Amino acid sequence: MFENNYYTLVAGLREYTLDSDTKGFDAREIISEILEELSSSDADAVRLLYGYYDCENIIALRAGRAAYNPLGNLSREELAEELESPKHLPKAVANVIRRYADTESEENEGVDISISFEKALWTAYYDVCNRSKCKFIREWAAFDCTLRNVAAAAVARAIDRQIDQVTVGGGEIVKQLQRSSAADFGLRGELSYLDAVIAAVNDEQNLVEKEHKIDLIRWEQAGELATFDYFNINAILSYLTKINIVARWALLDPKRGREMLDRIMSELDSKELVNKQ
Repeated sequence: MFENNYYTLVAGLREYTLDSDTKGFDAREIISEILEELSSSDADAVRLLYGYYDCENIIALRAGRAAYNPLGNLSREELAEELESPKHLPKAVANVIRRYADTESEENEGVDISISFEKALWTAYYDVCNRSKCKFIREWAAFDCTLRNVAAAAVARAIDRQIDQVTVGGGEIVKQLQRSSAADFGLRGELSYLDAVIAAVNDEQNLVEKEHKIDLIRWEQAGELATFDYFNINAILSYLTKINIVARWALLDPKRGREMLDRIMSELDSKELVNKQ
């Protein structure tokens, strides 16, 4: 299959820098500039990555919360329109919105809505990602969904809540999380990051530190999924995934946001050196 390579674009990514207090860092601007340089199919992959934040924003809007993540593809106004009549969201995600918007319509008669809207929406989103033609999107979605499920299951167990209420999607790992009584859910041999996630959830009382430790796992995985990709869409998506983490910590903890951006710069420089050898 033909693969686009973006030599000039990737070479320019390291030009994005921050002041020590992260002023001037604009993730949305970085995303927009990258999108302008991509092919139509690769741009679709990027938009699907950021569809995660659209789902996040839809859940908040539907619940009447003011929270809004600007990394999403859609504005607040567009999100409100999508809740009324979805037209721009992936088909599976749009179907969830329609199904839960009018549970009494003939079209939705007999549809099971015992599952929460939030759980149904995330399941639909990850399903769309799993069917993507883009390798990074498929692998990242599988990882991110599993990571979130493991973290959610560990929290649910700690507060004596039913694990099946907090896990998303299906598959053997989800089944194992729901049925196992073992401290590691019987998954230590399956997931290399399992112990780190459980430790972060169970041992770290500081919520910010807990989130930081879990985001470090995401950071490492984003790099590993594009280890041998230097100039293609996988490399760009890996970079953007890390930019998303930087953007989050630039708000939560500017010092850590700066540290994570420095890591991006260092890793990009290292890749360039490897490529020249």
